[in-house]
Amino acid sequence: MSRSEQSKGPSQRQLRVGEQVRHALTEILQRGEVRDPVLEGSVISVNEVRMSPDLKIATAYVTALGREDMDPVVKALAANAKFIRGRVGPSLRQMKYMPQFRFRADTSFDNFSKIDELLRSPEVARDLDHGEGDENE
Repeated sequence: MSRSEQSKGPSQRQLRVGEQVRHALTEILQRGEVRDPVLEGSVISVNEVRMSPDLKIATAYVTALGREDMDPVVKALAANAKFIRGRVGPSLRQMKYMPQFRFRADTSFDNFSKIDELLRSPEVARDLDHGEGDENE
């Protein structure tokens, strides 16, 4: 496979392994195995895991429900990354190398709400109404 083909997006293998890692991370976090004061009061959702092409780095995009500031949650997860890596190991024993975890705040929901707000704005509604009138003439 050429380099240009790889740059088009993640491979099927990356997607499959990323989903397996996401499930394993979600189980660990749901069971409350990570003992950290910041994480104990939070419900954490792992929305996506992106794997590097060599499957050695897993970047997990997380959201803490009911929290505005995600920085403390991401820092707490990063501080416990080695512990999490050890706990996820048995679930991913088929992998040759256990990936290193990186945690990032998932901002996709913020982006969706901004787009939704823009689409509902009076300026866009006016343009849509104007455009519909032109089609009927």
